[in-house]
Amino acid sequence: MGNEGKGKENLILFVLFVGVLMGALDIAIIGPALPAIQGEFNVDGRTVAWMFSAYVLFNLVSTPLMAKLSDIWGRRAIYVLDVALFGLGSLLVALSPSFAVVVLGRAVQGLGAGGIFPVASAVIGDTFPPEKRGRALGLIGAVFGIAFLVGPILGGILLIFSWHWLFIINLPIAAVIMAMSLRALPATRLQGRRPFDAPGMVVLGLLLASLAYGVNRLDTARVAESITSLNVWPFLLLALLLIPVFRRVEQRAPDPILRLSLLGSRQVMLASAFAAGAGLGETALVFVPGLLVAAFQVTSSTSSFMLLPAVLALAVGSPLFGRLLDEAGSRVVVFICYALIATGMFVISLLPVRLASFYLAAILVGMGLSGMLGATLRYIMLNEAPASERASAQGVLTIFISTGQLLGSALVGAVIASRGGGVPGYQAAYLVVGLVALLLTALALGLKGRAEEMATVQGHERGRKFASHPQAGGS
Repeated sequence: MGNEGKGKENLILFVLFVGVLMGALDIAIIGPALPAIQGEFNVDGRTVAWMFSAYVLFNLVSTPLMAKLSDIWGRRAIYVLDVALFGLGSLLVALSPSFAVVVLGRAVQGLGAGGIFPVASAVIGDTFPPEKRGRALGLIGAVFGIAFLVGPILGGILLIFSWHWLFIINLPIAAVIMAMSLRALPATRLQGRRPFDAPGMVVLGLLLASLAYGVNRLDTARVAESITSLNVWPFLLLALLLIPVFRRVEQRAPDPILRLSLLGSRQVMLASAFAAGAGLGETALVFVPGLLVAAFQVTSSTSSFMLLPAVLALAVGSPLFGRLLDEAGSRVVVFICYALIATGMFVISLLPVRLASFYLAAILVGMGLSGMLGATLRYIMLNEAPASERASAQGVLTIFISTGQLLGSALVGAVIASRGGGVPGYQAAYLVVGLVALLLTALALGLKGRAEEMATVQGHERGRKFASHPQAGGS
């Protein structure tokens, strides 16, 4: 029985691993395709950027939607739906007769990808005992490091044939994942179906779309001027005004998209702040090639390969921190991870930029991000949320990471531009990121200790068993 149970767990992990890898690879290999797509459809750089904008917008909206649907209609059904949407979007992009269809395909891809990771995390919470969740989440989290390691190489190979193959390759992978998911994943669902919170979903979608669009339209070289333009301030103002509207709608909903009581937990609020910080740190890595070009006068392709130490650290660190989670708890891991990120940022911002100091900083930041983007935050949310809200809680986390990415891009770009670009501009930006990471290191001390975390988990497990067998509680 033990071997059979372990074999089932391994099969579930494999299905989730491949699904998340498919979505992560799409992010990692799209960059090399941009020049070819731009040339084929004869669009400028600002227009081709809509491939990213459409993906981010629909990914943000999809995350809470798919997470909530999986809480209501079951993990397996929604995971298969997400993979199918991702495959459909890939097909639209590959066969697109115009750039407008490319953007539509990317939007459908984002809609599917938005649910894959939070639903996968919720499946782990449903099927793995608390003492094994850290390892399982660490393995899934390592996918992102692997994707950024393999992605550029795979993209370069497929581009030899055509950029269309970057998207066609997703189709057989999606078909295999769907078939295996129907066989392997549990059809976890709530026993009583509740009405879907359509008003909450509409308001949240408008809020996130307004925020994403407004931030994406900021001109980081002229922030003060661009923030007053009609392309920016109305959307940021709308996002701000929709926050109290969303709160009121959710308080009245029988089954809200986002249960506000979750945000009443100090543990969840801290995890949300750490998620935004992780998004900021991830965005900071995107700007590193620009620093390398300015500091060492290397080509853009060479600067990308110079990021390999950080990428390897991402891939190696995630499963290591997953194991540490099971042994020491989230407080220890979050403290170590943000201390590593802060130290790496200070090395690159306060010391002269040399190859040795850069590679040291890259490894430190990569190791720190591996824990924050991998298992740790998912682990906290799984422990804090009851079984009926697991996927929704994972969706909240993804929203905060994406928000950190959006705001981080504007922040880092603005600081670099304010210092006139070049090495001093990049160093000033990484100093700001390092200070944020240092603050989050201190906040990590406010998390629950290992024993208190396990007590919370046991309380949720007792509540779930009582809900399933109420007669046992009354006897």
